[in-house]
Amino acid sequence: MKGTWLMDNAQFDAVREAFGKILRTRRLALELSQEELAGRAGIAMRYVSLLEGNKRQPTLTTLYGIASALELTLGEFMTLIENEMKPRRKR
Repeated sequence: MKGTWLMDNAQFDAVREAFGKILRTRRLALELSQEELAGRAGIAMRYVSLLEGNKRQPTLTTLYGIASALELTLGEFMTLIENEMKPRRKR
């Protein structure tokens, strides 16, 4: 279909992996436990674990809460995820 953008399973997996990696990296940089992040974001600690492990996908409102808990705007969080997904250049 013209004008339709569809992602395949590999692309979905790449997004989930990048999201989980950035979530964990940023959480650790702020020296937050999963429990502390969950409390700030208004979600369950187990859900943080599932997100970091690429087992779940957050809703937009949850994503907004997580970004805020990580002291980022939603746009900044998305930029970090997009940058993580960019292919690495070999040297």
